[in-house]
Amino acid sequence: MVLETQIIRVDEHNIDADLVLKAGEIIRTGGLVAFPTETVYGLGGDALSPEASGKIYAAKGRPSDNPLIVHICRMEDLDHIVKEAPAAAYKLAEAFWPGPLTMIFNKSSVVPYETTGGLDTVAVRFPSHPVARAFIEAAGGYVAAPSANISGRPSPTSVKYVVEDMMGRIDMIIDGGDVELGLESTIIDMTVPRPAVLRPGYVTRQMLEDLLGSVDEDKTMMSNDSTRAPKAPGMKYRHYAPKAELTIIDGAIETVIEYINKETARLKKEGHKTGVIAAEDTVAKYNADICKSIGNRNDERGIARELYRILREFDDEKATVIFSEAFDASGIGQAVMNRLLKAAGHRVIRL
Repeated sequence: MVLETQIIRVDEHNIDADLVLKAGEIIRTGGLVAFPTETVYGLGGDALSPEASGKIYAAKGRPSDNPLIVHICRMEDLDHIVKEAPAAAYKLAEAFWPGPLTMIFNKSSVVPYETTGGLDTVAVRFPSHPVARAFIEAAGGYVAAPSANISGRPSPTSVKYVVEDMMGRIDMIIDGGDVELGLESTIIDMTVPRPAVLRPGYVTRQMLEDLLGSVDEDKTMMSNDSTRAPKAPGMKYRHYAPKAELTIIDGAIETVIEYINKETARLKKEGHKTGVIAAEDTVAKYNADICKSIGNRNDERGIARELYRILREFDDEKATVIFSEAFDASGIGQAVMNRLLKAAGHRVIRL
């Protein structure tokens, strides 16, 4: 069924309360609304409604065992949806909420299994974006929201790509302009004896360890997907992928440039439209049809902000094969490489 999708513009510096209430009412009556957060655009439905969660999976074409994140707008609302939050969680919340951190807890009975992908745990986030928080409050306080894209595609960081993927699939899109950060939240599991990072993001492992001491890290973050049921979004399935085949080339940079240029020359002769993702100091050295700078290697935040936009632009420009330089996998760079590896289906050539 094709829906008539409304698009409303809400300025985070001058929030129109009536428009936000209209969006919230759609959630309260079982509909779906895409909305901006500081990380990426989210696709929201009532987190406490099994039917609404089912609609989210259907709109995205998302596997139903891939958990949804419940977004809240008040710290006190956490107690309603989790059995118990350990003291360490409140320490993290004081430091990073509202913001780009998701914590996993044992769920209370009010959260349906349809929202949690069949698990007894629930992922919870308190976003900092003013429009997101106003919308969540208007929607009743509990909004389940994965990224607002067709499952597997790069997450949308501007409304253009929400419209491209979700028009006719959902009831409303809130246009809040381009997002600030551009990568999904860090996810940390608080249900295990030693908290464990399941998805890297802007809140780095070092930042978490500065507060909690030692923190574990899921072994599949930078390797091939686990066969286990995913405890958090982004763990099991191919994500963030452009339509073109993407391969990461890792090695000494001059060797990488030589290899990519040789391959793109060969592939051009075969009729491919070739693309390259490179740092700003090397992008001019490539001979591909489309060469895109992701920014300065020393500016991890800038690279993170540009990644999904660049992947989407390759789709717009009809690239059929893309090569990417590898980037430093420490700090926020770990989150960038996690997303690149997922987008490439872990196709990496090490020279």
